Amino acid sequence: MGEGVDPTQMCQSLVNKVAQSEQLQTIADPDLLVLFEDWLEELEAEVLVLLKTHGQLGEIELADKLGLSRRGAKFLLSKLKREEK
Repeated sequence: MGEGVDPTQMCQSLVNKVAQSEQLQTIADPDLLVLFEDWLEELEAEVLVLLKTHGQLGEIELADKLGLSRRGAKFLLSKLKREEK
């Protein structure tokens, strides 16, 4: 076979990432988390302005305009879509 994704491996990876996230939250400074959340909200607002100004943008275009990685732009677009913004 050799094709496709191994669901067991995918689930294990997800469990590991959740555990790591929980570990980081226990050691992170609460003030730092607030600053990060504020920054993320400002970034989301910038994305929404760009989308209103330029219409539909792909992740590569958005990454270039904001100086983000393609993965970061994809995350923001997915998050805004999930939140129906």
